[in-house]
Amino acid sequence: MNFPNVYSATGLMELIHEIGFLPLLDSGIEGFSADAIVDEDCGYVRLPDGGWDWPLWKWKGEIVTEMPCMYGKFFNKKAGFIAPEWWADFCNYRRSKYPWPDEDSIEGTILDTLRTTGSLITRELRAACGFHGQGMRSKFDGYLTRLEMATYIVTEDFVYPHDKHNQEYGWGWSLLNTPEALYGKEACRCDRTPEESLERIFEHLKRVLPEASDKQILKLIG
Repeated sequence: MNFPNVYSATGLMELIHEIGFLPLLDSGIEGFSADAIVDEDCGYVRLPDGGWDWPLWKWKGEIVTEMPCMYGKFFNKKAGFIAPEWWADFCNYRRSKYPWPDEDSIEGTILDTLRTTGSLITRELRAACGFHGQGMRSKFDGYLTRLEMATYIVTEDFVYPHDKHNQEYGWGWSLLNTPEALYGKEACRCDRTPEESLERIFEHLKRVLPEASDKQILKLIG
């Protein structure tokens, strides 16, 4: 796969618009991730003072809010970007595999909480849904991942804590919401069948990734 080197958030936005889909990290298809495509100067660097710098990581919020595009764990439970023009088809196919959860289920409770309260960072959502105590964090994250894979939850932005100098630090927290609340119901509506949406996405990715096998592409689409 021959992609141009990317040096900025703006360049990555342009590429996402062009190719439609882009995992953040290793996708299982060599060279097909934002991490592999950005210039090496934008990669993760450990600093002498023990800190770190990772331009790509910091670009995520800018891309999600300014492009804007969908971001979440969409690709085999790994995070990535989807351009708006492909979201309806992706949503159409994925939701055919993961029907809307029952209201009494944990997934249903999570979605109802978001619809009621609006966007929440992960730990706030976890607390609002009553997941307290040892081991509850990883268990709750599993439910969130399933809802993201099903396209019912996306990341609206990233929230960072501030130090005493009011500087952002750390890895940040995902601010979660439903795509309907962020972009409207029409953004998730498609007039094709799920099978037609799958075929459209598959044929598009075959053109974008000519060296990838059918099996690799289908695994990516899920």
